[in-house]
Amino acid sequence: MAKTEAGPTYMDIVKDVRAGKFAPVYLLMGEEDYYIDKLSQYILEQSLKPEERDFNYDLLYGAETRANDIISIARQFPMMADRRVVMVREFQALSDKNTLLAYVKSPTPTTILVLCHKHGKLDGRRSIGAEIRKQGVAFDSRRLYDRELPAFVTSYMQRQQKTIEPAAVEMLCDHVGSDLGRLAAEMDKLLMALPQGETRVGAALVEELTGVSKDFNNFELQSALALRDVYKANRIVKYFDSNPRSFALPATLSSLFNLFSDALLAYFAPSQTDDGIAQYLGRSTWVARQAVIPVRRNYSGEKLMNIISEIRRIDGKLKGVGGCKTLPGDLLKELIFFILH
Repeated sequence: MAKTEAGPTYMDIVKDVRAGKFAPVYLLMGEEDYYIDKLSQYILEQSLKPEERDFNYDLLYGAETRANDIISIARQFPMMADRRVVMVREFQALSDKNTLLAYVKSPTPTTILVLCHKHGKLDGRRSIGAEIRKQGVAFDSRRLYDRELPAFVTSYMQRQQKTIEPAAVEMLCDHVGSDLGRLAAEMDKLLMALPQGETRVGAALVEELTGVSKDFNNFELQSALALRDVYKANRIVKYFDSNPRSFALPATLSSLFNLFSDALLAYFAPSQTDDGIAQYLGRSTWVARQAVIPVRRNYSGEKLMNIISEIRRIDGKLKGVGGCKTLPGDLLKELIFFILH
């Protein structure tokens, strides 16, 4: 695997492992648990057959073991197999990590040591981290930004030979948020519920399984505001106010902040075509056409900056700045009135 300053991507590691190119040591770390879990499981599945695991797979936990125990197990040779796998979960809880340095400098060729470090990265100043980058693979599993979630959903569905409507993508991302494990679980439910022979997941199925209304959600609110559709926007606000369980003002504020910020940034896109603006913003062309581009058409640059400032002010009031005790529904009404007038 080619070494780069940014480190290998998830797909870089998957491709190498699929090709049988295993590193002696893997450090899987970061804030996003999903990729750490997927990669560690994939390495195990590709390196050992099920019948080989009884004698050649050891699962350890950082809080319950010591570095010398890990080294002792990793130094053992495989039995009736080409290799053995030593998996250390909760590596962040191992108190004497640097004791592993000697092993990492000279790892056993027939052992694959997988260190799963969740909820953060290994301190870059530690010698062991630098040595793993030399001898093996260090992967940073970062949380995805909200704008990256639609691509994750679309790609996940494509790997299952399925497609998903753009509106359904937005509904799902808006409902679940950036928890990729939960997002994947929701998509698995959709795939299981998809009628036999169907290959496209629609908004109606998402609504049926998640309870999110396909007509009253944050993306529909974005679309209404983009077109300055006062009637539709107020219908959605009324629905949110009447259904507090399906409405979270922080998520709505984040959604609107991203929309109007993107509309402002779109002025600087090198290419002013729909595709060019979408690519510059890291959004799908569908989202750009449905929301971002209409906003830029219907609001002046000055108004956009004022809206962004107002969203920040409402966010402060929501957090109690100035002793504000206004209900979330009323704060949203205040914001939507400002945007539309």
